[in-house]
Amino acid sequence: MRKSACILIMTLLTLCVSAQPRMRSPEYWVGAHGGVSASTVLFNPTRDGMSPITDACVLGGNAGVVFRFAAHKYCHFQMELDYMHRGWKDSYGTNSLHYVELPILMNLNFGSDLCRWIFNLGPQIGYCVWEESGTITQRFDWGLAAGTGFYIRTKNAGVYEFEIRYDFSLGSVFGTTVTDEYTMGNPMDLSINVGWYWPIKSRKYTK
Repeated sequence: MRKSACILIMTLLTLCVSAQPRMRSPEYWVGAHGGVSASTVLFNPTRDGMSPITDACVLGGNAGVVFRFAAHKYCHFQMELDYMHRGWKDSYGTNSLHYVELPILMNLNFGSDLCRWIFNLGPQIGYCVWEESGTITQRFDWGLAAGTGFYIRTKNAGVYEFEIRYDFSLGSVFGTTVTDEYTMGNPMDLSINVGWYWPIKSRKYTK
């Protein structure tokens, strides 16, 4: 089911790109973004002290660098290299997880040249480089990311962007075989981010 969902999403995104009008000259952007996040882990069966979900959330931060390629008018390609602070709270305390992640996203955007509404969607992979509790057994992570927001494009100072993003991992922080304690241990987080991007090569600015 998880693989089928990923394949379906990527197929729809590919069809979306192929239907878009191409730009006369491609645009290339690099930049950085960062923000705050609230994360937890969806366990089955639930760990002690994790209900309600608001009591199980860990507040953290995230930051990363972004490369964006635009060859179509409304559909762009975006790749990121991010740091993400994740975790969960239970009756034993706070469990903090620190990930390096690589999202590969389709950036759909609508509006004028100066201000556009954006939708980001695509897969991501990650690796837990450090955990404070030392309890998880699975460090590799993969899942889906979806976000929405807007950006403002200036004439000489690049692009400023605001985004709300939701990440859901399809991998588990613990083993999920029939002999393991949990059948599910999927991290998820909601983040609020701001970003700034600068053109490497872009079309001439139009008002």
